[in-house]
Amino acid sequence: MTVDAARFEALSAGLADGVRGHDDLIGLVLLGSASDEASARRDEWSDHDFFALIEEGRGTAVRPDLSWLPDQDGLVLTAREGEIGFVAAYDDGHVFEFAFSEVGELSGAVAGDATVVVDDEHGTTARLLSESRARAAASDSFDPANDTRLVLVKLLIGVGRVRRGEVLNGQAFIRQWAVQLLVRAIRGRFPQGSTTARDTIDPVRRFETDFPVEAARIAQALDRPAEEAARSLFALTRGLLEQGWDDFPSRAADAVADRLGWTRDGSAFID
Repeated sequence: MTVDAARFEALSAGLADGVRGHDDLIGLVLLGSASDEASARRDEWSDHDFFALIEEGRGTAVRPDLSWLPDQDGLVLTAREGEIGFVAAYDDGHVFEFAFSEVGELSGAVAGDATVVVDDEHGTTARLLSESRARAAASDSFDPANDTRLVLVKLLIGVGRVRRGEVLNGQAFIRQWAVQLLVRAIRGRFPQGSTTARDTIDPVRRFETDFPVEAARIAQALDRPAEEAARSLFALTRGLLEQGWDDFPSRAADAVADRLGWTRDGSAFID
C-alpha cells in the first residue's frame, strides 16, 4: 500500500501552521522521509520525524503544551522520551517522532535529509540544520576492525547471560547490539556496497537494500532461539568478514568459540 499523500501533506502543513501560530515557537525542520528531499521514499509506514524549536529560555514552560500539533481530535496518545523527545500517535496509526526544544538543547543533533519549513528572521533553524548535517557527515565513518571485535564481545556476554538465566538481557546483547555492530562492520569492510539509499545516521536503516543477501542471512539467524541465533551470527561474522582480511581478530574469535564450546570455524548453523 502506498502512502496517503494527501493525509501526509495535510499533517505537514498542519505542523507548519501550528508552529507559525505559536508565539514561543521559532522553527520547524522536517526530517527523513517527511522532508522534501526524501519524499520519494515515503510509503504507508512513513511517519513524521521533525525538530520543533522553542524560543530560548522558554523550553521548560512551553514543552508540556502540545496543543499546537495538528488534528487534535485524532490524537490517541502523546508521550515523552527523555527531556526533549516526544512521540504522538493518531487514530489512523500515523506517528510523529520529534524533538521539542530550544536550539541550545540540540547542540549534538545530527541530520541527513531535511527541510526547513519555518524559521525566524535570524535564520536560526537553518543554522541549526547546517550544523547538524555537518556533525552527521563527520560521524559518517566506520571502523570495521573495532566493530568486529565488539561483535565478538557482545555475543560472548549475551550467551553468558542467557546461560545464567538472564535471558532478556542476554537477548539484547545478541539480537540488538551484536547485530547493529555486525551491520556496521559489514558496511565498513565493504564500503562499495553502500549506496545513496542508506541512512547516514543509522547504518541499519535500508541495510536490506544495500546488502540483501547478508541482511537475509542475519534475519534468518535471528529467527532462531537465543544461543542458536548467537552462534549463527558468530558464524556469519567469520564467514563474511574473516577471509582475506588481516585485521580480522581471529585469535579472539577462537577464544570466544572455545569459551562457549563452539567449533572454532563457526561453521555450525550456516545454511
